[in-house]
Amino acid sequence: MPKRITPIDPTIGERIRARRQLRGWSVRVAADRAGVSNSTLSRIERGLISADNRFVLADIAAGLECSVAELTGQPVSVADTVVAAAQAKMPAVRAALVEIDLSYEPTCQPRPLPELEAELALNQDLRFMKSDFAGLGGRLPRLLRELHATAAGPDRDRALRLLIEAIFLARDYTAGVGYPGDAWIAADRSRQVAETTEDPVMLAFAEWTRALVCTGTGMYAPALTMATRAVNELQQGLSNDRAPEMLSMLGILQLIAGFAARGMHRADEAAGWVAEAVKTAATTGETNDYRLFFGPTNAHIWQVSMEVDGGDPGKAVELARGVNPMMLNAQNRQATYYEDTGRALARLHRPDADAAAVRMLLTAERLAPQSIRLSTTARETARGLLERARHQAGGSELRGLCERLHVAG
Repeated sequence: MPKRITPIDPTIGERIRARRQLRGWSVRVAADRAGVSNSTLSRIERGLISADNRFVLADIAAGLECSVAELTGQPVSVADTVVAAAQAKMPAVRAALVEIDLSYEPTCQPRPLPELEAELALNQDLRFMKSDFAGLGGRLPRLLRELHATAAGPDRDRALRLLIEAIFLARDYTAGVGYPGDAWIAADRSRQVAETTEDPVMLAFAEWTRALVCTGTGMYAPALTMATRAVNELQQGLSNDRAPEMLSMLGILQLIAGFAARGMHRADEAAGWVAEAVKTAATTGETNDYRLFFGPTNAHIWQVSMEVDGGDPGKAVELARGVNPMMLNAQNRQATYYEDTGRALARLHRPDADAAAVRMLLTAERLAPQSIRLSTTARETARGLLERARHQAGGSELRGLCERLHVAG
C-alpha cells in the first residue's frame, strides 16, 4: 500500500501569498497597501521572516482586505489530541452564549448562589492557573446558563455581576481556541449584561472585554475608541468606596489603550497611555480584582508585548529582564511573558539568542500547553527557529517543540 501522507497546514506566509495572488496583486502593490516594504512582504511569503508580528499581520490583512484569522489559519486544524480536546467544547459554549440573552427565559434550574460562586472560582482557576481550555469549555456552558437563570430571581444583582465574569471566561475560551467571531458574541453579551446593572465598573469590564476581542483580531482603531471611552467614563465616576477595584479596572484599560495605539503606529500616544498605566499601578500595587491581575508586574509584561511587535526586540528583551513573572498568581500571564520574550529573542537572529528563545518557548509550553499549541505566533516563531537551526541540524528540544506545534521540519 502507498504510504499515507499527512497534509501539512499552510504557513502564514503561504496564506499571505495565496491571498495576494487571489487578488491579482503584485508583491509591490500588496506591500504598498499594507504599508510594509516590498522586501519584507516577499521574505514573509517565502518564510524567510517569521510571520509572528501581530501589528505587521494586522497591516497585511488590512492591505489584502481579509481578516487576520484568514492569514493565521484559525481555528487551528491539526491532528493533535490536546488541541482537539480544547476545541471540542466550542459548540456547547457557543450555544450557551446564544441562550443567555437576558430577554430569554431561563433554560435550567440553577444551583444555590454560593455554589455558583464556587463554580466560577473553579472555572477561573482552570483558565488563569492551569490554562486548561478543555476543562474550562466543559464546565462553562452549565455555569453560564445557571447564572442566567439566577439573574431572573431575587439574587439578580449579584448573579449579573458573576455572569459578566463568567462571560469574560467564555471570551477567553473562544478566542483561545481560535474562534474570534464567537469571542465577539461573548463580548457583546457582556455589554448587554453590564448595561442592565448600570454599574460603572461592570460597564468598564464589558468595554475591556470588547476591546480585548478587537486587539486580538487586529482591529486596533475600535479597540482604542472603546478603551478611551471606558477610561473617561470610569474617571468621571471614581468614588472612594470602590476606589481599589475602579483603579485596577482603569489601569487595565489604560494598558489596552496603549497596546491599541501602538498597533496603529501611534508610538507617542501609546507611550502616554503606558505611562498613565504605570502610574496607576504604582498606586494600586499588585491586585487580583476580577482576575485582571493588574499591577506593576502585569503592566511591565504588557510593555514587553508592545515592544516585541511595535519596537526594538532588543529593548523588549531588556524590559523582560526586569520582570519577575512569578509575582503574578496567573500561569496564563506567566506563559504570555515567556512566549513574548521568546519571540523577541528569536528576532535578534543570534545563535545564543535562538537558544534562549527555545528555552522561553518551552517554559511557556510547560506553563500553558494548550495555549501555546493553539498559538499561531508561537508556531511561527518556532518555525523560524527551526529553519535557522537546520544548518546546525537543530536541537532535540526545538525539534520536539516543533513536532508538538505541528511545524514542518
